[in-house]
Amino acid sequence: MDLTARSALDLSRLITTREVKPSEVMAAHLDRIAAVNPGVNAVVSLRDPDRIMEEALALDQRRPEGALFGLPLAVKDLLNTRGIRTTYGSPLYADHVPEADDLIVARMRAAGAVLIGKTNTPEWGHGSHSFNPVHGVTRNPYDLSRSAGGSSGGAAAALAAHMVPLADGSDMMGSLRNPAAFCNVYGFRPSWGLVPTDAGAETFLDTMATEGPMARDVADIALLLGVQAGANPLTPFGQPAEDYLAAVQAAPDDLRGKRFAWFGDFGGQLPFEPGIIATCEAGLKTLTDLGAEVVPVQLPVPAEELWQAWITLRSFLNFGSKGHERRDPSRWEQLKPETRWEVETGAAVTPEALYRASKIRSLWYARAHEMLAEFDALVMPVAQVWPFPAEWRYPDIIAGRQMDTYHRWMEVVVPVSLIGLPALAVPVGSGEDGLPTGIQIAGRHGADAAILAMGEAWHRATRWPEKYPPRI
Repeated sequence: MDLTARSALDLSRLITTREVKPSEVMAAHLDRIAAVNPGVNAVVSLRDPDRIMEEALALDQRRPEGALFGLPLAVKDLLNTRGIRTTYGSPLYADHVPEADDLIVARMRAAGAVLIGKTNTPEWGHGSHSFNPVHGVTRNPYDLSRSAGGSSGGAAAALAAHMVPLADGSDMMGSLRNPAAFCNVYGFRPSWGLVPTDAGAETFLDTMATEGPMARDVADIALLLGVQAGANPLTPFGQPAEDYLAAVQAAPDDLRGKRFAWFGDFGGQLPFEPGIIATCEAGLKTLTDLGAEVVPVQLPVPAEELWQAWITLRSFLNFGSKGHERRDPSRWEQLKPETRWEVETGAAVTPEALYRASKIRSLWYARAHEMLAEFDALVMPVAQVWPFPAEWRYPDIIAGRQMDTYHRWMEVVVPVSLIGLPALAVPVGSGEDGLPTGIQIAGRHGADAAILAMGEAWHRATRWPEKYPPRI
């Protein structure tokens, strides 16, 4: 039995029924990490394997308790982990070891997960290519010369390469969705507020970034979301959790009666590399085969207006969190150029620009939910490019169109991110060179269980991660 190929839910069942010991699950995954991580570089700051095994052996003697009992988990390196080095990908924090867990980490640890280390990310999560001066670059398990995406690129690559059974990630600008598409796994951006932030940070204005789950199937997404979700009484805008696993397990095998709005290339407003749209549209046949109706639609708000609102709000928030670094030249010079761009752009945001950005955001929220009164979900590509060479910082040209920022090449994720919709990135196949891509299925705010149920029907019909594993 290859335990690294089993789902988290299967492993949990095997541990609960005493068919497999937590130490056996851990040993299999540590062996897998030793074998493939040197080439992929997805798991970083790995703890001493002997100490990890001591913890797993101790669990062998305990009654299984918690949804993640005995499962190995590597936490994204943007979250603080008690006693485990947390660098944020920054040389400023290369030796930082937190004394306390962030809230979501504490929830996953309390659910019985064994924390083994971290997963790699771009410095400060800025950009969708996971490289940094502390840990280097994470490579795509489907082609080690290519990017695994980001900023949850380490998490997606570790999942695809069977180094962990499930993973956490975060998503401000597609960071749970883009790497999922690059690595042929599932990534779920929850409704904003469902998975809460920690108290102490700015929690009223910053309403775009969220933590969430990644996995190789939708049931595991639901399993981890059930652990992560639920309001934090110390922060505003919290959303109540539901039984997501029950919703997925009760999902029908078909999508009869469902209607999906397909945005395609946004009426030519966004550039895509050759083959992306064709691969996505070929994959959409799965929806119609399952009995759904897919209707091509136009974006009701110009894409350029959404983009300008996005960079205004994002840079404003990044200036708020990182602007103080400009006061110390020795620290400022160590920040990556993309982070300095965010801060400098945010410093120039005027009150008028900020208000206009918020108005556009509000308009799009209203228009999107008008559409979602007619459709069960909005569907669009996850990525505008195929996984690109790992040596690049980012793609600067798509289909002959020059990108004017470091993140313009992933503009397709902005409609979801800007208004905090729940969105599930699902694998949709690969191009001629075998590199994966995906689509995102987004619903109204609060429709997380419904989106996951539809995603489960997709998974049962396709099983892309199982049918098309990486050959490493």
